[in-house]
Amino acid sequence: METVLKVGGSLAEDNKTIKALCHQLGLLAKTHEIVVVPGGGKFADTVREFDKNHGLSDVAAHKMAILAMDQYGLFLSDITSNSYVVNDLKQINEKMGNLPILLPSKLMFQDNTLENSWDITSDSIAAHVAGLLDVQKLVLVTDVDGVFTEDPKQNEKAELVKEISAKELQSWDKRTSVDKVLPKIVLENSLDCYVVNGKHPERITAVLENKKTVCTHVTV
Repeated sequence: METVLKVGGSLAEDNKTIKALCHQLGLLAKTHEIVVVPGGGKFADTVREFDKNHGLSDVAAHKMAILAMDQYGLFLSDITSNSYVVNDLKQINEKMGNLPILLPSKLMFQDNTLENSWDITSDSIAAHVAGLLDVQKLVLVTDVDGVFTEDPKQNEKAELVKEISAKELQSWDKRTSVDKVLPKIVLENSLDCYVVNGKHPERITAVLENKKTVCTHVTV
């Protein structure tokens, strides 16, 4: 396996965007060994709302959010013609042409090494999966161009950070376009991590082909 690629749930808010992205990922699977880890999207937002209203335990909220990733993964597979779902890393077929999409609940419920909190999202889970697969490249596909100095949706003067070390990003100690724990797992697994905008699928192609593009490169 060459690359673990997380597809953020926010990208599904626009039907045209997510279909174009999944079409491109299907094409990329013909020439690159990729495994997709789904985000949580609206399904995870429902869990957050339940947690806010009912005060769920950390364990229950964590597991429910992971099950939300399963649901989003089924959706991604449904709109990607040459994809297939797996719930075990051993089921991943590295033959070019088909795109495996991991439904992570079975794996993560058995391997409960990550903390159970909202600081852990699909970003950190994707990084953890990359470590388990001994994959060096992690691509986090989101709805913004990368990591910014501030939230670009809240502050139009926020600046894109083109490259940052995982250690420096960890020192920020805050959620950006990636979760707070991601830098720690990137360091632990010596990952080459990129944060890229899925609204521009050609940028994902560039990252996979080691070409320059608009993104944030998180280095070890």
